[in-house]
Amino acid sequence: MEIQDIQSKLWAAADKLRGNISSSDYKYVVLGLIFLKYISDAFETQYKKAETESFNPEDRDYYLADNVFWVPPEARWHYLVTNAKQPSIGMLIDSAMDAVERDNPSLKGVLPKNYAREALDKRRLGELIDLFTNITFQSDNSKDLLGQVYEYFMGMFADSEGKHGGEFYTPRSIVKLLVEMLEPYGGRVYDPACGSGGMFVQSEKFVEEHSGRIGDIAIYGQELNETTWRLAKMNMAIRGIDADIRRGDTFHDDKFPDLKADYIIANPPFNISDWGVEHLQDDIRWRYGLPPKGNANYGWIQHMIHHLSPKGTAGFVLANGSMSSQSSGEGEIRKKLLEADLVDCIVTLPSQLFFNTGIPACLWFVSRDRVNRSGKTLFIDGRNLGKMVTRRNRELTPEDIASVATAYHNFKTQNSEYQDVPGFAKVAMLEEIAEHDYVLTPGRYVGSEEVEEDDEAFAEKMERLTAELGEQFTKSHELEAKIKENLEKIKW
Repeated sequence: MEIQDIQSKLWAAADKLRGNISSSDYKYVVLGLIFLKYISDAFETQYKKAETESFNPEDRDYYLADNVFWVPPEARWHYLVTNAKQPSIGMLIDSAMDAVERDNPSLKGVLPKNYAREALDKRRLGELIDLFTNITFQSDNSKDLLGQVYEYFMGMFADSEGKHGGEFYTPRSIVKLLVEMLEPYGGRVYDPACGSGGMFVQSEKFVEEHSGRIGDIAIYGQELNETTWRLAKMNMAIRGIDADIRRGDTFHDDKFPDLKADYIIANPPFNISDWGVEHLQDDIRWRYGLPPKGNANYGWIQHMIHHLSPKGTAGFVLANGSMSSQSSGEGEIRKKLLEADLVDCIVTLPSQLFFNTGIPACLWFVSRDRVNRSGKTLFIDGRNLGKMVTRRNRELTPEDIASVATAYHNFKTQNSEYQDVPGFAKVAMLEEIAEHDYVLTPGRYVGSEEVEEDDEAFAEKMERLTAELGEQFTKSHELEAKIKENLEKIKW
């Protein structure tokens, strides 16, 4: 069976068993079981290997030597299957999660343990166990297979949760574009708002696909939300990725204060207001100016620049307003970034790429190593890229990703293959950017039609404008009645 068939069949069946549980709660139920099934399958494979090689299959060290999680008897999948129809199955799963955490310190505090709660139908829970039992995740490419199922489910949950889905999931095509442009072959990779770890998964894939060695990259991440941090830890464990992911507020409790990363890749939350900058007035990170209290975008930019190594490059997603805003000193900070020769490339993205927001977005690339392209910035207008994959969402195609990445690589290497493409790509000198008051909207430079950038989501704007129109209609009716009243007075 093809992986796509496995994914869709599993999702359809699992979603059918959801009942009245909200999608946001249900994802931890499902993803936790997938994780438990995977580590149990891996354990059983190692168990049979130990028996074949005449080793004691209950010797924990035998498993640790091959980086396989030790699964105690009460957490093994066949034990749960045997008891799947029992009313106590919820408590048994919670006990299994506790046991796995107890015997595997790297998973401490990571696994969900709320299967015994009254709201979770135990019959449906047993059926969910049966569903996953029929899928074997252990094979030569088991990590990738299970990882793909896990990632697919996160994407589907993100889609079903709408606005809140983007808190833990960045669409795969955006992640792939960032990684293809950055090319993290080796060194330290950092994500200060790592969500469920999708950036790291794609970075590892990139290294593998280009015949590199996984051990050549070291991964660091930080995530504020506790439940999302747990998703990331499970995601890394399933993928077999050795990553240092810590939980905390990146601005106020930076877990890697001395880290200088070779690659930074991130999709930080857009336009955060009230982010506590008043408590960070003299922070060392604000080298190019104090970010405004009402918007954290330039806080994220400067945080990432602060953590770049002398040869480092960062690629990250931001709201389009970051390219042109002049409010609260943002324009002055942007000017200083350009004068410091840090802004390498700006890419505008098409609409409807994200599950959680309609706010137009762009990609920033900043680099400390720009000797061969000093004073130049590449602008790419990607607003017309992508194809609709559902009624609501668009996806970048492999061809789209290749065209943008190739343009950037040719620009970086300054080879003769780079050519400006009217309406798509243009290299602009700092002097030209200064003439545009340091606004970075690609449409100003590539020659395509410029549209006013707007950080207000379409649906929200329509709601506001409709309300305003309603108010105008009400006023119009009131005025009409007043005029009629005055005319009646004149008649008499």
